[in-house]
Order: sequence, then C-alpha cells, then structure tokens
Amino acid sequence: MKPLIALAFSAALLSACATAAPTLYGAQTAPRAAGYSEYRLEAGRYRVTFQGNPGAPVNQVSDYALLRSAELALRDGYDWFRVADRVTQSTGQGGGSTLSIGGGSGSYGRRSSVGVGLGTSFNLGPGPAVSSSMEVVFGKGAKPRDRDVYDARDIVRTVGQGRAAI
Repeated sequence: MKPLIALAFSAALLSACATAAPTLYGAQTAPRAAGYSEYRLEAGRYRVTFQGNPGAPVNQVSDYALLRSAELALRDGYDWFRVADRVTQSTGQGGGSTLSIGGGSGSYGRRSSVGVGLGTSFNLGPGPAVSSSMEVVFGKGAKPRDRDVYDARDIVRTVGQGRAAI
C-alpha cells in the first residue's frame, strides 16, 4: 500500500512541474486559440489582438500584438503606428497557492471538544490565458515623438528577431 501512495504522490508532484504549451507567433486558427487576429476599422486603422496560450507571459503576448501591428503597417505602406488604445485581459485560473485555517467546537451532554485545522492547496495548472488587444493608427514619414508611437521596421527587427529565442 505504501508504494502505491508514494507512486501517486510522485505522479502528482511531477504533474505540478508540467509546463504550458508554448505560445508561437502566427495567425489564430480558431476562436480562443493562440495567435493574432486583426480587424480593419478604416483605412490606416486596425484593431489587433494576440491571444496567448495559458501561462504565456504578459510581455510576450503584448510584444506579439505590437509585432502584428508593425507587419500590417509595413504591408499597407506605412512607416510607423500609434497605439490609440490597448487592453490586456486574463482568463482562467491563475497560479499560486492558498492557505486555510479553520476551527470549531462542539458539545454533547457533559463532553465538549475543540478542533483546529490547517489546509493548503496548490494550483497545478499553467496559469491564466492572456490576450492583448490594441487599436492602432498608421502613419507615414517622420515618426512623431510620443511614447505610444512605434517605428514599424524597428518593431519587426527587434520583436520579430527576438521571438525565435522565446
């Protein structure tokens, strides 16, 4: 019996070490699947969304949304883009553990008892799925000096090259 309990405990421990599926850069193939999607709002204006797999880092998901925005800007003949609005959302359960403490008492006739309990739980899942959605406006010529304006070629060069290392 003890070897069976040890085996079950070892299996649970190993499953806690399981990693989430990597989030690869590419077009979304189904609703809620990882990848990018875009919607043309008007000439030179898009809503770009990148959905990461559960457990994908928020920065990676945001960078991939920027990368897709840069690709669209260059494809349409623009030099830079401004992020007019951005929203980052998490869905699903997050990682982490919880600790619970409880107590109770009871009496029956002349007898009484008091008890204290302590419990903990660990989330064995990969974490929440993150999506980054941004409305971008494209422009040509000299890039305005603004913190929400990006040079499309620079983003493709830096984020596009960096994705191979993730």
